[in-house]
Amino acid sequence: IYTETAIPNILTEALSVSFDAHVGHDYIEDTDDRYEFYHKVENKIPFDLDFMNKITNGGTPAKTLNIIMAGTGVGKSLFLCHHAANCLLQNLNVLYITCEMAEEKIAERIDANIGDITLDDLRDLPYEMYRRKIDNATKGVSGKLIIKEYPTATANANHFRNLLDELNLKKQFKPDIIFIDYLNICASSRLKAGGNTNSYMYVKSIAEELRGLAVEKNVPVFSATQVNRTGFASSDF
Repeated sequence: IYTETAIPNILTEALSVSFDAHVGHDYIEDTDDRYEFYHKVENKIPFDLDFMNKITNGGTPAKTLNIIMAGTGVGKSLFLCHHAANCLLQNLNVLYITCEMAEEKIAERIDANIGDITLDDLRDLPYEMYRRKIDNATKGVSGKLIIKEYPTATANANHFRNLLDELNLKKQFKPDIIFIDYLNICASSRLKAGGNTNSYMYVKSIAEELRGLAVEKNVPVFSATQVNRTGFASSDF
């Protein structure tokens, strides 16, 4: 039985029939393809922070899940917002999913990064000066930034897939990078929280599902995880 809300998915599936001739890597016949793969320069999205580029060897490649790990209140969301702003200014399409703060709060932090201004000064700016600062900073930028909020601990990788399909269908928007703020307050599409599932297995399941999303959509995914008090005090998290 199909409902009205299923119609877009039915149409999308009907129009996405493909005849993929690739059924695996033939070791003997695909030697040239393999050699080309060995010498292919990996396309990476760089940071605007020299040290991050150094430790990642030039940035983050597609099909990867990248986790920022820190204690409470250290600045995980601040880093994600900073890098999202940087990616937008690189003319990339950016999707920022927030499971904690409101969409406007995330946009406010990105405004502060793009406008090179503190949050306090941002709130005190007159409207004309605010528009001029943001317009000047984003002049010539061809990328888009979409921010989507979900209630805490309710959204999983399947919700994010549906969002990507909706954005593609309604806005012709395909992200080059996805930020999910943050890992520990997402839900798992396979496991149910509580009961016989311990927190380690639950978060591990979420991480695997987000990595699968990164591979499926061929984009880097950035998220963050929180270190407990014992881990934060340790020399090795």
